[in-house]
Amino acid sequence: MSEGVWRFFSDFDVYLWKQGSYYRAWEKMGAHPCRLNGEDGVHFAVWAPNAEKVSVVGDFNDWNEASHPLEPFQDTGIWRGFVPGIGVGATYKYAITSRINSYRVLKADPFAFFSEKRPGTASIVWDLGGYAWQDKAWMQSRRERNTRSSPMTIYEVHLGSWMRVVEEDNRWLTYRELAPRLAAYVQDMGFTHVELLPVTEHPFDGSWGYQTTGYFAATSRFGTPQDFMFFVDTLHQHGIGVIVDWVPAHFPTDEHGLGFFDGTHLYEHADPRQGFHNDWKSFIYNYGRNEVLNFLISSALFWLDVYHVDGLRVDAVASMLYLDYSRRDGEWIPNRYGGNENLEAIAFLRRFNEMVYREHPDTVTVAEESTAWPMVSRPTYLGGLGFGFKWNMGWMHDTLLYMCKDPVHRKYHHNLLTFSLLYAYSENFILPFSHDEVVHGKGSMLGKMPGDLWQKFANLRLLYGYMYSHPGKKLLFMGSEFGQWNEWNHDAQLDWALLDHDTHRGLRQWVRDLNRLVCREPALYELDNEPQGFEWIDCNDSEQSTLVFLRRGKKEEDVLVCALNFTPVPRFPYRIGVPFGGFWHEVLNSDASVYGGSGQGNLGGVNAEDVPYHGRPYSLVINLPPLAAVIFKPGDISV
Repeated sequence: MSEGVWRFFSDFDVYLWKQGSYYRAWEKMGAHPCRLNGEDGVHFAVWAPNAEKVSVVGDFNDWNEASHPLEPFQDTGIWRGFVPGIGVGATYKYAITSRINSYRVLKADPFAFFSEKRPGTASIVWDLGGYAWQDKAWMQSRRERNTRSSPMTIYEVHLGSWMRVVEEDNRWLTYRELAPRLAAYVQDMGFTHVELLPVTEHPFDGSWGYQTTGYFAATSRFGTPQDFMFFVDTLHQHGIGVIVDWVPAHFPTDEHGLGFFDGTHLYEHADPRQGFHNDWKSFIYNYGRNEVLNFLISSALFWLDVYHVDGLRVDAVASMLYLDYSRRDGEWIPNRYGGNENLEAIAFLRRFNEMVYREHPDTVTVAEESTAWPMVSRPTYLGGLGFGFKWNMGWMHDTLLYMCKDPVHRKYHHNLLTFSLLYAYSENFILPFSHDEVVHGKGSMLGKMPGDLWQKFANLRLLYGYMYSHPGKKLLFMGSEFGQWNEWNHDAQLDWALLDHDTHRGLRQWVRDLNRLVCREPALYELDNEPQGFEWIDCNDSEQSTLVFLRRGKKEEDVLVCALNFTPVPRFPYRIGVPFGGFWHEVLNSDASVYGGSGQGNLGGVNAEDVPYHGRPYSLVINLPPLAAVIFKPGDISV
């Protein structure tokens, strides 16, 4: 506990707060157990510049607004005070009376570290100390795991529905129950990272965490802050990185939240044309306000500092960048130049990325940005937004549109497969098949595939083969790895019973082997974001709906040939040009019987013939199975 807490804020703190550079505000804002003048208690600090009075109410004073008033601190807009005799576990809110129309409200603490489990909405006093981290080896080595030239296969997870205790009234697993199960599963499957749908506190289960009220609180649904530390620590000890979804684009209108905080539009814009999302019925942050910058960037650094998180994926970036996002004429206000770009949001995103990479250069930031906004994942000093990676939403949309078509029609839509290579290196891309593709009537990944039962599984294996061989890092939502039939349901666990069937086990084995191949073969990751890492062998065979291409690593011998057949018609003999002679090993074949395929293949590999083809000095004559991806690797290179 800290002595002299009444001098919590130094003059320099005040200076940083006012200019919008107070980026670890959680260290002094909010509720902090401490000792003042020899007495134990809690120091509270909250920003409410338009309040006439503010007090702390809670279970310790029977929610009496007159018991523990706070005092304004200089001209910062901050109210603070010390409440003796309380400590960790006390529930509380701020009772705020506004100078505007005498508005009165009870608000949760924006900087709370812990909150009541819904439907409760009070904040809980908590101490983040006391956890003994065991992930030193991971933290020292993680820089090399988060680079553009590192293998990255991401398993996207919603903690409330990955697995549940069905026999105990379908209850959630706790962070500590989830940790060993998820870590062992992800490690066995060969994924390098997990990405968690938001674990920030949120009042409504159905928002999946994307309507956040507690930007510094790990949700109490699954345990305490220390329990979440254990969760991250366990994954790190299994060699798995942890990325969390973070939502600075908007926040919900719940009365206890940030909206209309002190009787004024404090965190959000007052004009609904700037401050309200009609699609999501949520408020939009006022990124031009320094105190809002303090709040948001502090939140980002908090998860990296306190919870050892390895990356932040920023949701709904497009909605931040465009003032007219999902708005008709007359429903938005142009910027000072008359354009539709949100200049304050752009500046915020750049500063966010600069601060994350300055303070934690071994972590990663990822943008979910669904438009063609330029240079999202380019450095700010070059004019970019500064993200490390961007989700490739165009690739995802075009690929699914193609794969959903009956194979007999695919030859007329061949460009849907090849177009992505025209822009594949304009950003540092992640290829996502995320939760958004298996909800809201879109069907499951398996359900999207055309054909009979065998063709559906073959198509999905082919789709994943194309994904894993295509330039870019990979992301797959939970359940998609073994072929759920149903759309994702956040109120139930995955359909694990499907793994009693050979077809679903075979699909999961295919994904497992793809993950391991990516991590084993530099050709599939070293130059993921460099044009030197990819070469077309034949992208023009639309009549047979096939693709053949090379993937390369930094060394000459690190090369793979990938051949894909998007029809149920076997192609044999099928000649493809290759750069080297000698024997080419068939390292993966999605049609192998172990994956549920028909068992057609190349008996372990093919000898290259001294026959030039496709502009290459040698060629292979292969059996290209139906609806299959086949990958070859040269043995001793002969040139």
